[in-house]
Amino acid sequence: MENTSGLTRSADKLVLIVDDDDSVRELIEFIVKKEGFRVEKASDGEEALTKARAVNPDLILLDLMLPKFGGFEILRELQCDETSDIPIVIITGRYTDRSTSDMIKQEPNVKDFIEKPVKPQILTALIHKILRTQPPMRKPGT
Repeated sequence: MENTSGLTRSADKLVLIVDDDDSVRELIEFIVKKEGFRVEKASDGEEALTKARAVNPDLILLDLMLPKFGGFEILRELQCDETSDIPIVIITGRYTDRSTSDMIKQEPNVKDFIEKPVKPQILTALIHKILRTQPPMRKPGT
């Protein structure tokens, strides 16, 4: 459902959050839900691939350091089938030099790269930009 500005409602979009750290996953879920998006979660690479194929999310927030398939393996898998058009934002706590992050950004469905700790304003602005959604109204009349 689009409004006159060509933006979609965030409630129409599903975001898959993939992180093996419960507290990080819960924090990102809180941030994403506050913006009105629907959320699915996965705690390891295997679950991430299964859910991505089952629910076909509009965006995947992917940690690179995961058990049962690392983030790089998942990136490769997500390029191969019906999930190849799903945009991905990499979120990592591991220091990555510029050449590594540039290499990751070269992957066709990787839209951006965010380092932990995640800054909510940066994450939400990025999600709305990628999904072409409008942030929810915070106060009546604004």
